[in-house]
Amino acid sequence: MFNFYWGVLFVLVNFSLFLLCYRMFGKNGLYVWVAVATVLANIQVVKTIEMFGLTMTLGNTMYGTIYLTTDLLNERYGQKEAKKAVWFGFFFMLMSMIVMQMALVFKSQEGDFGQEPLEVIFGLLPKIALGSLCAYFTSQFLDVRIYSFLKRVFPKPGQLWIRNNGSTGISQLVDSLIFCAIAFGGEYPFDVWLEIFLTTYIIKFVISAASTPVIYIARSLKVPET
Repeated sequence: MFNFYWGVLFVLVNFSLFLLCYRMFGKNGLYVWVAVATVLANIQVVKTIEMFGLTMTLGNTMYGTIYLTTDLLNERYGQKEAKKAVWFGFFFMLMSMIVMQMALVFKSQEGDFGQEPLEVIFGLLPKIALGSLCAYFTSQFLDVRIYSFLKRVFPKPGQLWIRNNGSTGISQLVDSLIFCAIAFGGEYPFDVWLEIFLTTYIIKFVISAASTPVIYIARSLKVPET
């Protein structure tokens, strides 16, 4: 049960830092958060853990906060700002992949201890890298569009949870499907692939659902004008 209790603390710390970032830096802080979250999520995903008898990867919590961020931007500043954040995150994800892939090509000095760990963390297989980029790009823009639609259909302040969970639930389903199809399609038997897809989606959605109180808190914060 250690991983479960530590995971709860991990989620709370992530959400608390998100709120602190927004409170201190306002809208600019949200753009920075998206950039950092895209990089950290792709680093954390190389670590696998076991919880409730299921094997899962880290990174879902940090990745889930990206949806939280774009939904908050859409809620308070409009669809244009949310789309800007998606492009911001896509650029930083692509930039970090290109720069680190080039860094790995350098010949190491004798006695160097950093090359192998860096290869494990940043030496992403082409299918995984492609799956990550395609899934992020498609699902994030879909999330922005669905949120904007739900904002028109359910405009009341108290209906924020519908806008947040509705857009995230659908877009994360698409995200998981695209990523698993590209990264793991043909690599595993269908039943194994289906289990990976379902557990990936369920974990992401649970994290996003847990973030509902966070977006209510964030919406009510007084933040610096930018």
